Amino acid sequence: MKKILITAMLVTGISAALFAQGRINPPKVVKDAFSQKFPEAKNVTWETEKGNYEANWGGKSGEDNSVLYTPSGQFLEAGKAITIKQLPAPVVSYVKSHYKSASITEAMQVINANGKITYEAEVHGKDIVFDDKGNFIKTEKE
Repeated sequence: MKKILITAMLVTGISAALFAQGRINPPKVVKDAFSQKFPEAKNVTWETEKGNYEANWGGKSGEDNSVLYTPSGQFLEAGKAITIKQLPAPVVSYVKSHYKSASITEAMQVINANGKITYEAEVHGKDIVFDDKGNFIKTEKE
């Protein structure tokens, strides 16, 4: 009986520790900057991306909107999910010619801190990035 109790306590402790590691709690300055810029955001989840903090919210997946902040609370970029039909035509043409057997699974419009617009098309788990006119810029792994 003593072994069962100890085993149960260990499993519970390990599970709680693993669950806590999955949660991201950004600094107050980041949360404050976010809530000032996006007061309507509900059910926000946070994750880290290359040392920065990313907030996601909205839509069925909870990721229709995303925004990226530095640890000091500086706004870097915001993204909004769009339909594939809303992508510039050259984006769709590029994907068709470079990824013949694939299709775009998600699309996003991204606006950086300077107001520059880019588009991201997800294909095979990679984000293909384009400028505001639909010209290829780069491919990023998710």
